[in-house]
Amino acid sequence: MTLVEIPGSKSVTARGLFLAAAAHGTTTLGRPLHSDDTEGFAEGLVKLGYRVDRQPGAWTIEGRPSGPGVAEADVFCRDGATTARFLPALAAAGTGTFHFDASGQMRRRPLGPLTDALQELGVDLTFHGEPGHHPLTVRANGVKGGELTLDAGLSSQFLTALLLLGPLTAEGLRITVTDLVSVPYVEITLEMMRRFGVDVRREGKTFVVPPTPYQACEYPVEPDASTASYFLAAAAVTGRTVTIPGLGSDALQGDVRFADVLREMGAHVELTPDSVTVAGPSDGLRGITVNMRDISDTVPTLAAIAPFASGPVRIEDVYNTRIKECDRLDACEENLRAMGIEVATGRDWIEIQPGPPTGALVKCRRDHRIAMAFSVTGLLVDGVTLDDPECVKKTFPGFHQALAELRANWGV
Repeated sequence: MTLVEIPGSKSVTARGLFLAAAAHGTTTLGRPLHSDDTEGFAEGLVKLGYRVDRQPGAWTIEGRPSGPGVAEADVFCRDGATTARFLPALAAAGTGTFHFDASGQMRRRPLGPLTDALQELGVDLTFHGEPGHHPLTVRANGVKGGELTLDAGLSSQFLTALLLLGPLTAEGLRITVTDLVSVPYVEITLEMMRRFGVDVRREGKTFVVPPTPYQACEYPVEPDASTASYFLAAAAVTGRTVTIPGLGSDALQGDVRFADVLREMGAHVELTPDSVTVAGPSDGLRGITVNMRDISDTVPTLAAIAPFASGPVRIEDVYNTRIKECDRLDACEENLRAMGIEVATGRDWIEIQPGPPTGALVKCRRDHRIAMAFSVTGLLVDGVTLDDPECVKKTFPGFHQALAELRANWGV
């Protein structure tokens, strides 16, 4: 058995930063993720006038329930979707003029359902390019609150941003959702809001958020389940065993369910409250048809090991992966075809036939998940190289070193 320490969750770190900034008192986030995305979020808070002390192993944030501590700011959100979607909502609850922009990659990703909702709530918001995209300016004067209808079928982050905003409004929010993807990420948001003193009530498809003030707390950040998927997949496909401590059945993150997908394919999985262990089967993985709507960040991980299964692997109901850092279904198809694997895709599905991959240059498309997923393929295939290995810094700067250590430990 090999133990692999996974860095903190990006999703939990980002939500923790928002909640800490909005809370009464001083919050300490234990073991937060240090990556380009989370550093960008923290720097965005600093630009908005929040005090953030980043020390190794712990970040301390002084809350400002009244909103940003400056009257004007320019915030660059880098590639971070949580930064680009959460911080304009946080700024809207304060007073001042706040300009937001992002990388070219993030400019292409949609904001429309969220910005439409903010405008419906009376937020003065101006786009400086394509409507529903960065760059934009928020002229904030607080948010009264009220009722909304929201389509979160492209990203659960639209709903999360509004849920997080709700307690900062004068009257609270009632958000009725017509469609919702990646439900487990919303569950993370609701549980973390409870830890910061706010209970959201659910009435069918409606989320009722009270205008209850957030209260600071000590919050430990659990390991990142999406990142863990690469190491679990590596064990499953090589016939080895790996254990991830700190991530188990008690985890907030839905992507821990990727272990269940590997179990369906024949891997042995042991889940305790605070650890997950995967052992690859001696006779290889089986093909599978699986709906991954709720764990779509792990789609590239499964696609990258699919050729080694004994039968076809079909992944369904994952249209939202087409509007992530890149079109991930298309990227998986392109890279698998370059390795000589037969692949078919549709609007929201991909089907991968079994076969021996050959070495190829992986086109990462500046997407950390494509780079990390196909690095796992490279454990069993000579000649797999990445055109942009450094893009992993978005969520796991030490990924290549960690995978190299695993390879050396296993002798593969």
